[in-house]
Amino acid sequence: MCTGKCSKVVAISLYVLALVSVICNIILFFPDFKSEFVSEDGKDGQPRITPEVKYMGGLIGGGVMILIPAIHIHLTSTKGCCNNRCGMFLSIGFAAVGVLGAIYSLVVSALGLANGPVCFWSNTDNLVPQWGAPFANSSGAYLSDKDIWDWCHLPDNVVEFNLGLFCTLLIAACLQGILCLIQMVNGLFGCICGTCKDDDDD
Repeated sequence: MCTGKCSKVVAISLYVLALVSVICNIILFFPDFKSEFVSEDGKDGQPRITPEVKYMGGLIGGGVMILIPAIHIHLTSTKGCCNNRCGMFLSIGFAAVGVLGAIYSLVVSALGLANGPVCFWSNTDNLVPQWGAPFANSSGAYLSDKDIWDWCHLPDNVVEFNLGLFCTLLIAACLQGILCLIQMVNGLFGCICGTCKDDDDD
């Protein structure tokens, strides 16, 4: 596969993953698919949204910081100003930015999974329900103990909700990082060996 065609595959894949990341991050702002928790900060001053959601790893890291490199990488696969050695060289730098974005999204997602969701919770040791992050000090141990997921009363099924979306962001970030690393290698080959400018490359 020539470097231009490889760039096209990488770029299209990054477009899809960036879209998935942005959508997941936006949905995370609406636990139980309700908007009331977004604008609601209780009298106790406790947030109603998981803090890691507000870091916007999927929107900034997996979204914007991936989308911008993807556009340039895609341009290196088309007939135009970027389909040359210089364009491929620049794609290495853009891909490096993409790697940083993927790392940011991955770290935020991992923290979101490790700390667990913010919810209205109670258990046998804390009989009075309150808003907070009941699994924050568990280092992710709660993930393998479904029995304690019932501690969270509101939003409904918030543990499963956060788990599914943060896992999706985590997987997307890993794939984005791999694709950007592939493009860095592809860009190096394109810079050294030149690009394919056949009539089929569009």
